[in-house]
Order: sequence, then structure tokens, then C-alpha cells
Amino acid sequence: MNADLVDQPTGAGAEPAAEEIKAIRERIDEIDQSLIDLWLERSRLSQQVGRTRMASGGTRLVLSREREIVERFREALGPDGTQVALLLLRSGRGPL
Repeated sequence: MNADLVDQPTGAGAEPAAEEIKAIRERIDEIDQSLIDLWLERSRLSQQVGRTRMASGGTRLVLSREREIVERFREALGPDGTQVALLLLRSGRGPL
């Protein structure tokens, strides 16, 4: 096999496969950045909701709302969705 055709970072030995993998990974990186940006925005908004709620005499947490979010993620993503939702919730309100 020609060494010029081997793309070590992708693990693919044939040029068409290496190029396809590279393109797919670039798209994955774009999606990852979008997820990070959305995660940070969601966290800021959640913190703003909490501050607004507490400033008006409300509680820090609304457990029924958190349960809705966990259930939505679980239904959409299965068991891993529960973990994703819990991480999102924690990033928005901090640890309990």
C-alpha cells in the first residue's frame, strides 16, 4: 500500500475513505461546537430563570419542571437522555 494513501489520523488506508472520514469528522466538529454553544446559552438562561424566580420570592428549584425536562430527554434519547438532562440541569443551577 502506498504510504501517501494512508491517512493515519482517520485510520483509513484508502484515499476515498480517508477523505470521507475527514469530511464527516469536520461536520461532527461543527455539531460539537453548536452543542457547546447551545449548552452555554441554556445554562445562562436557566441561571437567569433561577435568579428571577428567587428575586420574586420563589424557590431556587422547581422539581416538577426538572422532572419534565428529564422525561423529555429520556423519551428522546433513552437511558442516556436521563444523564444528559441531569448534566444540563446541574450546569444551569449548580450542584444541589
